[in-house]
Amino acid sequence: MADPQRERVEHCLALKVMRLTRPTLGIPTVVQSGDREADKGLLARAGQVDVNTANRQPDLLPGQLLVLPQSFGNIYLGETFSSYVCVHNDSTEVCGTVTVRADLQTASQRINLVPGPTEITSGHRETLAPGSTIDQVLHHEVKELGTHILVCEVSYTSTVGGTDRLSFRKFFKFQVMKPLDVKTKFYNAESDEVFLEAQVQNITQTTITLDKVSLEPSHTFTVTSLAPGEEVGEGVVGRGQCLQVGDSWQYLFCLKPRPDHSSKTLKQVTAIGKLDMVWRTQLCDRGRLQTSQLQRLAPSTGEVRLTFLTSPTFALLDTPVSLVLRLENHCERTVELELSLASPPGLTWGGVTHRGLGLLEPGGSTEVGVVAVAHQAGLLAFQGIQATDSLLKRTYTFNDQCQVFVVTDPGLYHSVTEAAA
Repeated sequence: MADPQRERVEHCLALKVMRLTRPTLGIPTVVQSGDREADKGLLARAGQVDVNTANRQPDLLPGQLLVLPQSFGNIYLGETFSSYVCVHNDSTEVCGTVTVRADLQTASQRINLVPGPTEITSGHRETLAPGSTIDQVLHHEVKELGTHILVCEVSYTSTVGGTDRLSFRKFFKFQVMKPLDVKTKFYNAESDEVFLEAQVQNITQTTITLDKVSLEPSHTFTVTSLAPGEEVGEGVVGRGQCLQVGDSWQYLFCLKPRPDHSSKTLKQVTAIGKLDMVWRTQLCDRGRLQTSQLQRLAPSTGEVRLTFLTSPTFALLDTPVSLVLRLENHCERTVELELSLASPPGLTWGGVTHRGLGLLEPGGSTEVGVVAVAHQAGLLAFQGIQATDSLLKRTYTFNDQCQVFVVTDPGLYHSVTEAAA
């Protein structure tokens, strides 16, 4: 039964809300001709009268007619939601103290759109004559997934100077979906560099163009993009590439630690940076999406770390090669190291193969020069390096820390080394 205290009110004002989106291109009707000449003429005439058919090359080009959206459409995270709000006085009376308010309700917050922070009187009118309107265009960058509700409220008095105030609301619900799927992989190099591989997949329902995919590093690192063939100032759009629905592109970034950060502190740094992506739809609607802070697993370098400061890329068979090693103490105690070099098959360590390196404080390092002779052609790893802590009798073994390509032809060796220089 109806509530007798709540009678249906016939309002003097009408509220209309329309989403502002770009039109789409009309798709012409593509027809296939038969073998008979009569059929060809009929099909050709049918294509000519189609309003979606382009004047030139109708079977290849999209239509010349712009089609307005027939539904609310899809909204993706990072795009700008635009809508047109119109309050029209349909009655023959003058309405007074007309106020329009629009809020966007999400799962976590309520955002006021009308009046805005700098538009105190944009949604207010002292009087609204018959046939007059209050127009307002709303813009809001969508930053949250899920259900969004646009709540529009209109309040007014039916006659100027009246005391009875009337109001009504309308609700418009839409879903905000995820446009891009981002997967990341990290690789911690021995030189404290971090390599980030980012795979960006288009999960929208249309082809998009990526304007920019960049990495904003944390304060610990500087970043360099390793995209092949990408010149400075030339983005993906400059090469005319589009990302189809469901396709993915991969990007590679190299992060180098800043000089004011030591290797000891870098072990505890997990925050890498944020990926910033800018894309456009087929009709140049712009969207921007930034990921949260990317986190890596802290690298485990062990208590004692070995790095090759100098090592050649190529070596000549049965010819001595000079190397410089650096040993670093990454534990919280002082160590006393002894270096020993054991010759594996195909490799001989020359000079002194067993020596003491003295005490190393926490965070300290020492450098030592060694000589190696390769007896096998091809790719060879420097193995057999051991460092022993004489205080705790712990032995640290280092294999495959560095590789060299061994050649047998002296002419080839000199040519490749000169080219590398």
